[in-house]
Amino acid sequence: MKKNNDELSLKNKLKVARAEKNLSQQELADLVGVSRQTISAIETGQFNPSAKLALILCIALDKKFEELFYF
Repeated sequence: MKKNNDELSLKNKLKVARAEKNLSQQELADLVGVSRQTISAIETGQFNPSAKLALILCIALDKKFEELFYF
């Protein structure tokens, strides 16, 4: 059974997890070594992080991968 592309796009709960830690986009960006624009693009679904960046984000936010990212 084929799924459409929207169902297979990687979604995330980064904004919620970031808010729980009381971090701004800039603060999270500084923690993980990317720009604020990259964090914004991930949060809005315009950019999917590499596996390495996704795992670094999980560590920074103290979340498991499946708690932050989903289809």
